[in-house]
Amino acid sequence: MAWTNYQLFLAGLMLITGSINTLSAKWADMFSARGCHDDPEHKFSHPFLQAVGMFLGELSCLAVFYILLCRDRQSPEPKMNPGQSFNPLLFFPPAMCDMTATSIMYVALNMTSASSFQMLRGAVIIFTGLLSVAFLGRRLAPSQWIGIFVTILGLVIVGLADLFSGHDDSHKISDIITGDLLIIMAQIIVSVQMVLEEKFVYKHDVHPLRAVGTEGFFGFVVLSLLLIPMYFIPVGSFGDNPRQVLEDAIDAFCQIGNQPLILLALLGNIISIAFFNFAGISVTKEISATTRMVLDSLRTLVIWVVSLALGWEHFHGLQVLGFLVLLTGTALYNGLHRPLLARMPCCNTTVTTEESAEERERLLGHGAVQAAEDS
Repeated sequence: MAWTNYQLFLAGLMLITGSINTLSAKWADMFSARGCHDDPEHKFSHPFLQAVGMFLGELSCLAVFYILLCRDRQSPEPKMNPGQSFNPLLFFPPAMCDMTATSIMYVALNMTSASSFQMLRGAVIIFTGLLSVAFLGRRLAPSQWIGIFVTILGLVIVGLADLFSGHDDSHKISDIITGDLLIIMAQIIVSVQMVLEEKFVYKHDVHPLRAVGTEGFFGFVVLSLLLIPMYFIPVGSFGDNPRQVLEDAIDAFCQIGNQPLILLALLGNIISIAFFNFAGISVTKEISATTRMVLDSLRTLVIWVVSLALGWEHFHGLQVLGFLVLLTGTALYNGLHRPLLARMPCCNTTVTTEESAEERERLLGHGAVQAAEDS
C-alpha cells in the first residue's frame, strides 16, 4: 500500500529530527569560546546544562498534547483519547532514571564520536530484555535471545573500531574508551526506566505525549535545581571548565554570549527532541511500529554519513560492520524478521493481528524512552 503525503512527511520528520538531535548536541561540544571575565578560550563542555535543554524539549510535548486535545474537542466528533487521570508522581522514578542516563550520555558524547554514540545506544535492548525477564516475568522468544547475543557482538566490533580509529586530534584513546563505557552504562539505567514505565506507568493508559511531557517536567525542574550545587562541587582535573567544577552554568552562558552559534546548536537539540517524540508516536499510529523501528535504525546511518561528510570523524570499515551487526541484532530482537519469514512458502511463521497490536501499543507506550535516546 502506497504511503500518503502525510505519512511520508511524518517518516521524514522522524528521521531528520532524530538525526539532528544527536548531531546538534555534538556540534555544541565542538565549539570553543571565551568564558566569563578573563577566562581564556576553552571547549564548550556543559553536559548537564545540555541535558536540561533536552528535558525542556520533552516538556514542550505537554504543550503539544494540550493543543491537540483542544483541537480535537472542538471537532464535531472527538477521536483523541486523553487517557485516564493519574498521579503525576508515578513518573518521578522513571524521570530520575532518564535524567541520570541522559546526563551520563552527554558527558560521554564529549569523549567519543557522534556515530559511535548512536550505535552504542543499541545496547539498551540487552539490558531491557534481561530486566523484563527478571522483573516483569516476560519470556523472550529464541529470536530475541539471538538478537541480544548479536547485539553484544556488534558492540564489541564498534568498540574495536573506536580503538583503531581513536588516534585523532579531538579524542584520546583513554577518553574514547571511557566514553563508550559510559554510554553502555547509561543504557542499563535507560532499561530500568523502561521496566519502571511498563510496570507502573503505562497500565494507567496515559497518552504518550503527556507521558513524555510529564517526565520532561520532572527532569527539567530537578536537574535545573541540581545545577546550583554542581556549581560548587570541585572535580579537579576531570573538569573541562576553568573552575574545574562539576557544572559551571554561568560559564556556559558566557560562552554562548561570546559564540552565538552555540545557542543555535542548543536550540536545535531542544526543538528536535520535541518534534522527534511527536513524529515517532505519529509514525507508530499512522503507519506501523515496524516502520518506526526501521527509521530509528536508519538515523544511526544518517548521523554516521553526516559526521563523515563534515569531517568530524574518519571512515573505518569495522564501524560499517559493527553497524550492520547491531542492525541485525535490533531487527531480530524486535521481530522485524517475522514479516519476511511469513512471506516464504517454506516457513509457517505468521504475525497475528493480536501480536501486531500488542507491539504497536508497547512502542506507543515507550515514546518517552525513545526520546532520551532520546535523550
